[in-house]
Amino acid sequence: MREALSGGCSSSQCGSSDKPDSMPEEIWAKIKDHPCYSEEAHHYFARMHVAVAPACNIQCNYCNRKYDCANESRPGVVSEKLTPDQAQRKVITVANEVPQLSVLGIAGPGDACYDWKKTRETFGLISADIPDIKLCLSTNGLALPDHVDEIASMNIDHVTITINMVDPEIGVQIYPWIFYKNRRWTGLDASKILHERQMLGLEMLTERGILTKINSVMIPGVNDTHLLEVNRVVKEKGAFLHNIMPLISDPAHGTHYGLTGQRGPTPAELKALQDQLEGGAKLMRHCRQCRADAVGLLGEDRGQEFTLDQLAENVAYDPSRRVNYQTLVAEMRGEHEAAKRAASESLVDVQQAPSALVAIATKGGGRINQHFGHATEFQIYEISTHGIKFVGHRKTEQYCKGGWGEDATLDGVIAALEGVSAVLCGKIGDCPKESLAAAGIVATDDYALEWIEEGIGHWYEQVNGQQEQRQSA
Repeated sequence: MREALSGGCSSSQCGSSDKPDSMPEEIWAKIKDHPCYSEEAHHYFARMHVAVAPACNIQCNYCNRKYDCANESRPGVVSEKLTPDQAQRKVITVANEVPQLSVLGIAGPGDACYDWKKTRETFGLISADIPDIKLCLSTNGLALPDHVDEIASMNIDHVTITINMVDPEIGVQIYPWIFYKNRRWTGLDASKILHERQMLGLEMLTERGILTKINSVMIPGVNDTHLLEVNRVVKEKGAFLHNIMPLISDPAHGTHYGLTGQRGPTPAELKALQDQLEGGAKLMRHCRQCRADAVGLLGEDRGQEFTLDQLAENVAYDPSRRVNYQTLVAEMRGEHEAAKRAASESLVDVQQAPSALVAIATKGGGRINQHFGHATEFQIYEISTHGIKFVGHRKTEQYCKGGWGEDATLDGVIAALEGVSAVLCGKIGDCPKESLAAAGIVATDDYALEWIEEGIGHWYEQVNGQQEQRQSA
């Protein structure tokens, strides 16, 4: 079991082993093991989405719901749709095999509130078998107000609403149509209705104490600057988290934006906007824009291990592995929290050093423990004399396959690490290390298996200690 924990954890206060002083106990209980609502928890706990809700009541210019797309990782994509009974069987199987599982979500591939009958039946079946699993749903908000009372009665503690605008004039550029009250609406009328329903749903959830996460897609030239106003408004109405996601606009996906050449933001542009929003609604920076049938830790997807043809017909839930894992995580969190505090305190001794971005290769559990060549994403931390904080992640193609590295792939990895000063990993070969050095990026496995913040702190102290020695020579 300890091997299962040898992976990454970040530095969010709301995921620490001790409850933050500013957070009420009842809120802490809801988020501490939720990988989306707690930055720290996402390195220890897994989520699962079941694709039982294919119907949708709006069309977004960035969305094209596809099926049988096993290699695509983006919202709205699934390999197979499920009935509620099939979802029940699949969730029990995953819970028995993936002890990290703490959350069950319904995120489509359409809209969970519009396809409400299937959503409600699925949650009812699974919560009866696994009563401690957290229930979540994602929605565009149009049908949300019609179901808030049922959501509250079903103990669904977390709801995600995708809100891309609070100005209907901007919404016209994002939504071609909506379907509401048995008719299709277009243009400004559609945007006004959607906006009003989203705001009403958010207010109703806040009144009932249900935590809300707001997803906003950053679309350069359309709503990027407007998202500052979105952040202000959703905070005012009680949103717990605001997640700014980059537009995915590959023409191969067949979306309107993809086919018309609308670009997505660069990692630097996304970070700049997130930095501008600091001080507003609390930001989620660890989102992976999961598929509607995702399984596993954030940043990994084990969904292809649990397709219907691989599931036993009759399976009973065995809670033992999940219970043992939760006990072990509680112990590990205390050790990790102590290491984070020590790393932060040690920065006091570093004088006048500039801030730096550091990329971490990790398999989970809070450790620097992944081979550089095996990474498909790097977690990005910012370190300065004021502390260490998680600021995002960068997806890349796996460099090493079958024991060999591809030069073209390495070029792509280097491009994805723009602005990063160092890469800390479990292992790295001389060839990629030299190529990264030529691009101005230090790559090292000297801190392998250390806690992430601990390793970053040691690297920072060493680099700046060397600089101080050179300056005094």
